[in-house]
Amino acid sequence: MIQKPSTRKKARRYAVQGIYQWHMSGAPINEIELQFLETINQNKVDIEYFREVLVNTLAKVAELDDLLTPYLEREFEEINPVELAVLRLASYELQSRMDIPYKVVINEALELSKTFGVTDGHKFVNGILDKLAKKLRPLEAK
Repeated sequence: MIQKPSTRKKARRYAVQGIYQWHMSGAPINEIELQFLETINQNKVDIEYFREVLVNTLAKVAELDDLLTPYLEREFEEINPVELAVLRLASYELQSRMDIPYKVVINEALELSKTFGVTDGHKFVNGILDKLAKKLRPLEAK
């Protein structure tokens, strides 16, 4: 079944909230996943995508953080947790979801940063993801 873009956008939105919750609480991934699945309207969210990006982003968090590290000018502890959640989700998508154009990944990340992050946090996120996209998708990001 082809999902409408808006259902995937909502899936990303919930996934960022779940990644943020994991970062702040240290709760197990499966508990966070179940909590969201109980509360979200499954007709309006791409549930499969939500599950994939939440679980896989958190399962690969150390690897994703290693990808991000060369582009950060500060320690992870100094990054706003919302922006960190967005960066982790977007870096997972850039690395693992080649079916999604890198510009879409970055645009969605900027939208999430503007919605949930601090003022001008999207500029920080954009700068990092732009550099990461050139590394992970050199042909596409030319």
